Amino acid sequence: MDNRDDHLLESEPFYLPAGNEVDLFTAAYEDRLPVMLKGPTGCGKTRFVEHMAWRLSRPLVTVACHEDLFASDLVGRYLLSGNETVWSDGPLTRAVRMGALCYLDKIVEARKDTTVVIHPLADDRRILSIDKKGEILSAHPDFALVISYNPGYQSVMKDLKPSTRQRFVAISFDYPAPEAEKAIVTQEAGVDEETAARLVDLGQRIRTMRDQGLAEGSSTRLLVYAGRLMRRGVDPKNACRIAMAAPLTDDESLLKTMEELIGDLF
Repeated sequence: MDNRDDHLLESEPFYLPAGNEVDLFTAAYEDRLPVMLKGPTGCGKTRFVEHMAWRLSRPLVTVACHEDLFASDLVGRYLLSGNETVWSDGPLTRAVRMGALCYLDKIVEARKDTTVVIHPLADDRRILSIDKKGEILSAHPDFALVISYNPGYQSVMKDLKPSTRQRFVAISFDYPAPEAEKAIVTQEAGVDEETAARLVDLGQRIRTMRDQGLAEGSSTRLLVYAGRLMRRGVDPKNACRIAMAAPLTDDESLLKTMEELIGDLF
């Protein structure tokens, strides 16, 4: 079994609340309600979960979901060890046993038959069926389940099933307000406030380009990346090009528009 101390965060992850999400999550955790975090890529959902795990003094087990994620990847499987076959718990099972926060990031990327495995954990039963062992595992009293997804950024085929959605309370996230985002970029990228303000302004302008066909706006994460490159001596324009423009699209006309925005601010 995992040592729970290995999953405890040693220091407080920096997180600047945008509203009452800390209080909402705390209330949900106190009643062990499963939580769904909704919001665009790079707006702070993962950092929020890390911050709450530290605040609540709970171990954190994180799983990055993908289309090849099978139920056995979450629950566990039998493995060969020498001449023996031994059972190895998956991350979800380890979290259930130790009473951790289990964070399933981008849950919609997982296979539909995989997400079904969390249903008994996300209602009053709070159990995990380990079919290969014939075991029904009751969740540790401190266990809590958290999932996230980015509404509007995936196809209908990858949307959450209603039977999954209705097992969770939902907390919505968005990009921070300009002043808050400036404080985040200043802290996380280690740049001065003026540079952070320019990066936030650029990010705001790029986000308006979704009306022109840009699939996603520039996330707070990308603003921080650009700032870190600048701190390392990269020319501001180049830093913004490779961190805030090029990752978002290959469309030449959209890239040209972003180049012009970068030139205006840097």
